Amino acid sequence: MGTLFQLQENCLRAMGHSHNVDSAKDKVLSLKHISSLLFVISAQYPLISYAVYNRNDMEKVTACLSVVLTNLLTVVKITTFLVYKQDFWAMIRRFRKMHQQSSQSPSKRNGLDVDYVAEANKLASFLGRAYCMSCGLTGLYFMLGPILKIVASNWQGTIYVRELPMPMKFPFDGVGSPGYEVCFLYTVLVTVVVVSYASAVDGLFISFAINLRAHFQTLQGQIENSQFDLPEKETQAGLKSLVDYHDLLLSLSRQLRSIYTPTVFGQFVITSLQVGVIIYQLVTSMDSVMDLLLYATFFGSIMLQLFIYCYGGEIIKAESLQVDVAVRLSNWYLAPPKLRRSLALIILQSQREVLIRAGFFVASLANFVGVTSFQSKLLSEYQSNLCLFDFCRSAGRLCR
Repeated sequence: MGTLFQLQENCLRAMGHSHNVDSAKDKVLSLKHISSLLFVISAQYPLISYAVYNRNDMEKVTACLSVVLTNLLTVVKITTFLVYKQDFWAMIRRFRKMHQQSSQSPSKRNGLDVDYVAEANKLASFLGRAYCMSCGLTGLYFMLGPILKIVASNWQGTIYVRELPMPMKFPFDGVGSPGYEVCFLYTVLVTVVVVSYASAVDGLFISFAINLRAHFQTLQGQIENSQFDLPEKETQAGLKSLVDYHDLLLSLSRQLRSIYTPTVFGQFVITSLQVGVIIYQLVTSMDSVMDLLLYATFFGSIMLQLFIYCYGGEIIKAESLQVDVAVRLSNWYLAPPKLRRSLALIILQSQREVLIRAGFFVASLANFVGVTSFQSKLLSEYQSNLCLFDFCRSAGRLCR
């Protein structure tokens, strides 16, 4: 298997970042580090201009708002990474070191039948690639739409008014040449930056979460298979190793929560707004297969982002609580009374849930289900109102 977090690191390197600990330049934010942030922020102007220009057309406004919110969420993710850049690299180095230590001392030597860390890294690598492909294909679908329409219109001999991949309005002619080509290239570059940071920041979160779960499972296995009837010095050394391991995992969990708090909060709030906008687009685009497919793909992409954070928070919470169960299933009663205090300390620490929290929102599958149930209710309401509107319009025509 390749280097852990290699895909996410490549995405960050493409944006001008590096984790070279010996370089003082990489520890200080420079223009190349914030250029991507300024570039994405600059895209808000043509997007908002488009929404203001078409303020009387609700379909165009909602189509623009969904992209505006996605762009805003990317701004939050880039800003979070820039603020906590050194913490991100520190966690990457720490997990790589733990992975290396785990591979040098296989789990079977610790009395375990499964190497949880190795399996977790395979899963994290697979999900990282799959998520990157999902984001890339969504962006590619947006880019190819106008090109396919131009090709189809030329083939059919019809007149086609050029459209940009994203709903944008620039202060110059963006339809004729060379303005259209410049705007198209600008949109492509913005999409590349958005996809790169989404793949890096979101991919790192789910990879960190999966690795933490694996280490919690490894700790549980070590506790259950510990021999507490050994001589006191050996038992004490083993217990100290378990307590230190548990403290390290709790520290990494708190650090993960700290650096991802702005991203998790922004993901929940902005996704909740996007849900209403995109569901409106889905309901009003039933007659157009291309638009329906576009919005459905976009909807799936944003829900996948929210699911990543909810699933990651859920597995960390669940496995951290299972450490308490592992202690109770072990032969703790064979340990000397003085050493049982260390086990009691592990129990007390593991009885408190390790939550990935951002304000009032807790990243968990329960909250994800709550969001999806809200979506279904909202969709049914939109459909009911749309049917009522069509009925009233038809009745008005009959009365005339």
